[in-house]
Amino acid sequence: MSDLVTGIRHAKPTDAAAISQVFDAAWREAYLGIIPGVQLERMVRRRGPRWWGLMLRRGRPVAVLDVGKRIVGYASYGACRDARVGADGEIDELYLMPEYQGLGLGRRLFRATLNDLRDRFGRRVVVWSLIDNERACAFYERMGGRAVNRTTEQIATKPLTKIGYVFS
Repeated sequence: MSDLVTGIRHAKPTDAAAISQVFDAAWREAYLGIIPGVQLERMVRRRGPRWWGLMLRRGRPVAVLDVGKRIVGYASYGACRDARVGADGEIDELYLMPEYQGLGLGRRLFRATLNDLRDRFGRRVVVWSLIDNERACAFYERMGGRAVNRTTEQIATKPLTKIGYVFS
């Protein structure tokens, strides 16, 4: 994999199917055993190529990570949706295909997304992660995030705690 050219760019509507594939694989790997199985399956099915195409046509900022000619990761971001955390921007999703995790590509995608967010919205950026997703929490802590807030979200019958990491 090391000899393949990688790049990060803004997504286009024609990338919807590839982003959907990353979402599907990454969510199944990240949330198996955290989000109840039936609910996880519904969430993954709901966010197929048509859904991603609509988001991209509506102008939702999404960055994609290309390895060779294949999209292997993406980040979705925009203005902060929760004024209580005191952030300007928010990365609401950052996922890589499982086989590309642990290679430093997530750091590259995160930094590029963070820089674009700061250019568009301001210096302080928040990222939310389910606290049970230990790999994601460890990643954001290594990247310099400071835990600032916790909230609980009900998914099916299971309450799940989210933690917000702020980057200043």
